[in-house]
Amino acid sequence: MKPISRRQALGLAGLGGLSVVVGGVGLSRTHLARQSTTGGGEVTFVEPEVLRSREGRLSVELVAAPHEVHIAGQQAQLLTYNGSVPGQTWRVRPGDRIEVRLINDLDTPTNLHTHGLEVSPRDNGDNPFISIDPGQSFDYRFDLPEDHPPGVFWYHPHRHGTATGQLFGGLYGALIVEGDEVPATRERVLVISDLSLDTEGEPASVSAPEVMMGREGELLLVNGQHRPHLAARQGQRERWRVVNACTSRYLRLALTGQQVVLMGIDRSQEPVPRGVEEVTLAPGNRADLLVTMSAGTSQLRTLSYDRGGMGRMGRGGLSGAATLASLTVSGESATTPLPPVPRRPPVPDLRGQPVDAQREITFTMNMAAMMSSTRSMMEMGFDGRSFDPDRIDQQVGLGTVEEWVIVNPTPMDHPFHLHIWPMQVIEEAGQTVSDPTWRDVVNVPSRGRVSVLVDFARHPGRSVYHCHILDHEDSGMMASVEVG
Repeated sequence: MKPISRRQALGLAGLGGLSVVVGGVGLSRTHLARQSTTGGGEVTFVEPEVLRSREGRLSVELVAAPHEVHIAGQQAQLLTYNGSVPGQTWRVRPGDRIEVRLINDLDTPTNLHTHGLEVSPRDNGDNPFISIDPGQSFDYRFDLPEDHPPGVFWYHPHRHGTATGQLFGGLYGALIVEGDEVPATRERVLVISDLSLDTEGEPASVSAPEVMMGREGELLLVNGQHRPHLAARQGQRERWRVVNACTSRYLRLALTGQQVVLMGIDRSQEPVPRGVEEVTLAPGNRADLLVTMSAGTSQLRTLSYDRGGMGRMGRGGLSGAATLASLTVSGESATTPLPPVPRRPPVPDLRGQPVDAQREITFTMNMAAMMSSTRSMMEMGFDGRSFDPDRIDQQVGLGTVEEWVIVNPTPMDHPFHLHIWPMQVIEEAGQTVSDPTWRDVVNVPSRGRVSVLVDFARHPGRSVYHCHILDHEDSGMMASVEVG
């Protein structure tokens, strides 16, 4: 393991499809969930294996390696964590310690990001500057504070220059912080991703225009399955934890014919859970939903989302509509109704605190002076500068509250992700946000701006903020922030 250098970052920025070599399996050998079919040939919905913390600790040996898997009726050679796509679901509680030995059996450098967790970015914590070479391993330790908010989070690679190809190839998994139990018949985890395969069954390579726009796969997957089928009983209430693990695709989720209640997005809890017709998730966002089942057949769909484009080479509506899964609800209704969702604790609100500083941070995209078949056609960054791991872009005092105004003058949307320190959205689309609304990924629309408050009360150290269209991040649309 060694820190990433500036020369390595520049040399790897914008790379597309990644080749891999065959590696090993983890200490606790796992297998892909078998994609059994119904009588009609539909793939039955399955969930990843679950690993739970015990006595305040979750210890995981996590092997990143290629593995042959069955996807959409064909064999594919994908990148996997412990042999599965997605990786195992980790379930922990506030105050727990997560210990991960990450073994790199790929042929490219990698590392690990626990997306959304409020943990230390230093040393062997959630440190994006770590680089684990092929054949090497690294021991991570993530200590969750006792008051860490519950919610749905996820883990994935974040090594600058290789993150997109590794995520697109299959390296991702859900991470649930428990502690806000609600009465439900069952809970499901749905990790949504997309993928394109070449004629050899490997993740497809990517062109310079695709990097510029942010690649979207031809296959949409739920827990690594193409259009799986779910079954439920009438009257049941299910809790769905949904992760948008796509590298660039926006999801507008809709479940026809069913009652859907939004509990929260990212680490935020809705002050009052509310019924919704659809939920929009930018890349990296997560949703916590309650679904009350009505008899009949429904489809879980993503509706089209126009995230903009770059002049004549761009195209609107790039995140197109598609069916993600089907749902059949049958049988007699449950005789004993579940109790209502209990009142939730107040959502923190920073608006009553003094603001120590205000910063304006601007997405920038300029035509590149030189191009290759795999590099972006644009020079991407913030405030006119591409990412440099040796540079500190923002110096913040520990214990301060700051207002960040995130400006997007470009003709396409960009999801803004700040590691470690969550953001309270206070203004978007020119309107004040009335309810306390917390995100770790905030969509900044084309030629728009969003204002957020950030509490830097704890977790000193250095981390990053970036566009969560990961092709953009790997192409330089990332910057560093040091808190101390």
